Amino acid sequence: MEKYSGKTIEEALEKAAEDYGVPVSQLIYKVNEKATGLFSKKVSVEVYDYSEVVHYVEEYLLNLIDALGIESTVKTSLDDDIMRVVIDSTHNPILIGKNGRTLQALNELVRLSTSNRFHKRFRIFLDINGYKDNKYYRLEKLARKTAKDVQRSKTTYTFDPMPSDERRAIHNACSNMQHIKTESTGEGKERKVQIIYVD
Repeated sequence: MEKYSGKTIEEALEKAAEDYGVPVSQLIYKVNEKATGLFSKKVSVEVYDYSEVVHYVEEYLLNLIDALGIESTVKTSLDDDIMRVVIDSTHNPILIGKNGRTLQALNELVRLSTSNRFHKRFRIFLDINGYKDNKYYRLEKLARKTAKDVQRSKTTYTFDPMPSDERRAIHNACSNMQHIKTESTGEGKERKVQIIYVD
């Protein structure tokens, strides 16, 4: 972690970006403001590298799961900009939950906490005992089968609402199929994928 100061947040970030040789948008940072008088303040930013973000994610998860009275270990790997965290615990089914809902809630909690802590959005995907990988495999297989049905019937098919990572699996599975396009529709938890026939 490195600290940079300035009269404004922008000034401090510009100094950091120059030192790191990257645009401000790529910095991972936390802002600190301290009043130095009635109408003045000192602004500093703490700039982090990715390993510190990974450490935060792992500690947050371990503390969260430990609070549930479950022993666990975590292992993180970086794939481009995606942080993949594999959890192994003494009670994996409890952490996965019905249809993966508990795992999805854990994923959302850690993502929001990390984004709030470092003022940057991160793509974080949690998995337990290969649950998500197996689900992606089944979804991709179902998506290709459904797309073939759509090619024959020329009728749009709409899946039930699902999380963004699962929608992405369907988009990827159908991306190179002839006369097929996919679209996400709806808002929030009601967002769903459509497979559409195109001439």
